[in-house]
Amino acid sequence: DPRVKLISFTGSNEIGKLIAVQCAQMGKRLSLELGGKNAIIVLDDADVDLATDGIIWSAFGTSGQRCTATSRVIVTPDVHKTIAERVAERAAKLRLGNGLLPTTDVGPLINRAAINKVHEYSEIGKGEGAALLVGGDYATEGELARGHFYKPTVFDRVTPTMRLAQEEIFGPSLSIIRADSIDDAIKINNGVNFGLSASVYTSNVNKAFEAMRDIATGIVYINAGTIGSEVQLPFGGTRGTGNGHREGGGPPVLEVFSEWKSIYVDYSGKLQRAQIDTDSLVQ
Repeated sequence: DPRVKLISFTGSNEIGKLIAVQCAQMGKRLSLELGGKNAIIVLDDADVDLATDGIIWSAFGTSGQRCTATSRVIVTPDVHKTIAERVAERAAKLRLGNGLLPTTDVGPLINRAAINKVHEYSEIGKGEGAALLVGGDYATEGELARGHFYKPTVFDRVTPTMRLAQEEIFGPSLSIIRADSIDDAIKINNGVNFGLSASVYTSNVNKAFEAMRDIATGIVYINAGTIGSEVQLPFGGTRGTGNGHREGGGPPVLEVFSEWKSIYVDYSGKLQRAQIDTDSLVQ
């Protein structure tokens, strides 16, 4: 349809690639917002209480069904045990139910296929040797049996190459990965095929700026979770997360959803030549 000037798609990598092929064949402009495998990095000097709050909210606040939801927690050695224990304890206490009620912490997933996918990855994680700390199963108690509810799930001893740590799950499933240092943590963060959102908790400003420089995502937070983006700033990611365009606010969004038009107006009544055609430039 020639009336369609641009296509903006948010969804899976598989469908996004198919749309990209068709748009290329038709010469259509395209903006893609695809998968993510967002991580929170917690360094040894971090405020552990603040980091725990950020992890719980970012991983489970919207049942994990948010493109910027936290799927991985990368921790350095001194805080590994504390973070794992606190996150598991908090996750086990989250209240499941109607997402519109103020007494609910975690709502349902969108459909049966989504909840089955989360459970499939729980089984994959256990098969890969990850340690299940909490959750890992359907929530079927009482009224929850009538909906698509899944217990908030936390795995520890996840390694960077496990499918649990590499593939998008899009549900209330969290993997804790140990890193030796900030450099190792950043390497692990960047070692996936996605690059949407990442967060670093640290009290060291030098480490914060190192993370801002080296993390390969379109959005980076310092001492905040991965899901707090503001509408006035560009939104989008790198690598498999999209095709380089940005949604949301800021000047970059104008580059995507509008066309540039260069206009020259001359009222001199004389022939005007471009700079490249003037005597001073043509010798």
